[in-house]
Amino acid sequence: MLTDIEIAQQAEMKHIREIAEMLDIREDELEYYGKYKAKISDVIWERIKDRPDGKLILVTAINPTPAGEGKTTTTVGLGQAMVKIGKKAVIALREPSLGPVMGLKGGAAGGGYSQVVPMEDINLHFTGDMHAITSAHNLLAAVIDNHIHQGNKLGIDSRQILWKRALDMNDRALRNIVVGLGGKINGFSREDGFMITVASEIMAILCLADGLMDLKDRLGKIIIGYNYNGQPVTAKDLNVDGAMTLLLKDAIKPNLVQTLENTPCLMHGGPFANIAHGCNSIAATKLALKLSDYVITEAGFGADLGAEKFLNIKCRYGNLKPDAIVIVATVRALKYNGGVPKAELKEENLQALSTGIVNLKKHIENMRGFDVPVIVSINRFNTDTKEEITFIKQYCAELGVECAISEVFEKGGEGGMELADTLVKVIDTVPSAFHLLYDEKQPIKQKIHTIVTRIYGGRDVAYTSSAERAIKQLELLGYDQLPICMAKTQYSLSDDAALLGMPKDFTVTVKEVRISAGAGFIVALTGDIMTMPGLPKEPAAEKIDIDESGKIIGLF
Repeated sequence: MLTDIEIAQQAEMKHIREIAEMLDIREDELEYYGKYKAKISDVIWERIKDRPDGKLILVTAINPTPAGEGKTTTTVGLGQAMVKIGKKAVIALREPSLGPVMGLKGGAAGGGYSQVVPMEDINLHFTGDMHAITSAHNLLAAVIDNHIHQGNKLGIDSRQILWKRALDMNDRALRNIVVGLGGKINGFSREDGFMITVASEIMAILCLADGLMDLKDRLGKIIIGYNYNGQPVTAKDLNVDGAMTLLLKDAIKPNLVQTLENTPCLMHGGPFANIAHGCNSIAATKLALKLSDYVITEAGFGADLGAEKFLNIKCRYGNLKPDAIVIVATVRALKYNGGVPKAELKEENLQALSTGIVNLKKHIENMRGFDVPVIVSINRFNTDTKEEITFIKQYCAELGVECAISEVFEKGGEGGMELADTLVKVIDTVPSAFHLLYDEKQPIKQKIHTIVTRIYGGRDVAYTSSAERAIKQLELLGYDQLPICMAKTQYSLSDDAALLGMPKDFTVTVKEVRISAGAGFIVALTGDIMTMPGLPKEPAAEKIDIDESGKIIGLF
C-alpha cells in the first residue's frame, strides 16, 4: 500500500470554493489561502445563526496503545461515508502541531484513504494559526519582563511568575532556562522555561472563545503570576490584552479544507488533551452545526481524557449537546491491554482479547453515563481474525451496544458505510438526554473526586501539600467555581501508565493544581505531565525532505 503522503499527493482536490458551495458558504464569506485552503469570515454568522443545529457526533477511543487506534482516521472516513450514504455531513478536527510532526507522533490529518488534504500544508504551517498563538503568547512573556525592568509598577514577584514562553517545536533543552543574563541592560535574571504552543493557555482560550470580544476578555483574565501581596496579576493589568487579541484576529476564524473524497472539513485549534481540553474550537463546531445535518468531531486521546473534557468543558461553555458517541477500538489494542507484547499482536489470541476488552467496557460505561447513545467502531486490521472480530461484536451485543466494522484506512468512505448506516439508525431511534457529570459550583475536591471515581474507576484521591495549598488559595481568590481539567497519562484509566485494562481500587495523586482563568478551568496535574516534549532518538524530521521540483517526501 502507498504511504499516507503518496496517497495524499495523488488526490484530485477541488478548488476550496467548490467545497464551500457544498455547505452553502458564499464566496464573499471566504478568505482564500491559495486554491485549497480558506478561512471562513465571521460575517457568515449573522446569515446562518437562526438555522436549526445538525446532529453532533463525538468520535473518541479506548486508551491509546503502541498498536494504534485510528481515531482521526475513523473520523475522516466516517465523514466521507456519511456523504456516500446521501447525508449532508462535515467533519470538525484539530490542527496538528509542528512538534509532533517533526518528532515521533506524526500528523493529525488521518491516514490511508481517509485523510484531510492538502496534507503537507496542514501538517506544516497551514494558515498560520499556530504561529499567531505563539506570537501572542510570547508577547505577553516579553511584556512581563519589560514591566519588571521598567520599574515594576504592579509589584510582580519574579519568584511567582507562572507564564512561560512558547515554541511550536519539541525541544527538551528549553524546558528549564534562565533569562535576563548579561547585566542590568538585559533585565532581571530569573528562572523560566518554554512550553509547546499547543499547551499554551492561549490555545485553550482560542478554542473556547465565543467571538473576538470574548477572546479579548478571556485573554485579559490570564493570570501571569502574583504580586508581593499574593494577589494575582493578569494580562489586562499589563494592558496587553488588546494587542494579543489583534495578533489572533485571523487565527480565531475556522479553516475550511477537504478530505480525499472532496467532502468538507473544518479544522481549527488543537489544545493538548492531557494538559488542556483536547478539542477543536467551539467556533468551528457551532459553525459546522449550522452548515450541515451531521457534524462528526473528535477529542484527544482516550475517552477518559478527551471525551470527558469535551463533554464537561467544551459542551458546558458552548452549550453543545452531542447526539451520539462513537468509541474506536482495535483488536490489536485490546490484546495489548490484555498483556500481549507489541511484537506478538498479529497472532490470534482470544484469551488476551477477553482480558483486555474490559478497557472498552469501562469507556462504554463512562460514555453511557452521560445518557448519550454509544456505538463501537472496530477499526479493522488485516491481521484481525474472524473469531476475534466476532468476539468483540458479541461482547458489545451483550452490553446492548451497537457495533460496526470500519475499514476506512484501506477503503476510504466505502469502508465506513456500515458504521455510517449504524450511526444514523442509532441517532434516529435512540434520543440523547445529555447531561454534565458535575456542577462547576461544587468544591474543587468534590469535582476531582467525581471524575476519578466515576470516569477512571479509582477509589480515592490523594493530594500533595503543594496541591492542598493551591486549592485553598484558589478558594480564597474566588477561582474555585470552574470546571476541572485533569492532566494525567493517556495510556491508562489511572494515573499510572503501566496499569492497563480496567484497573480498580487505585488512588490518584494530585501533585499540583493550577488555574487557567482565561480558559475558564482548573488544571489538576497527576503524574509527570510534560508541557514541552522532546525529540526521539530518530526524529521524523530526519526522514522529511524536499526535492528540486518542490515535492515533499518522507512526511508519513
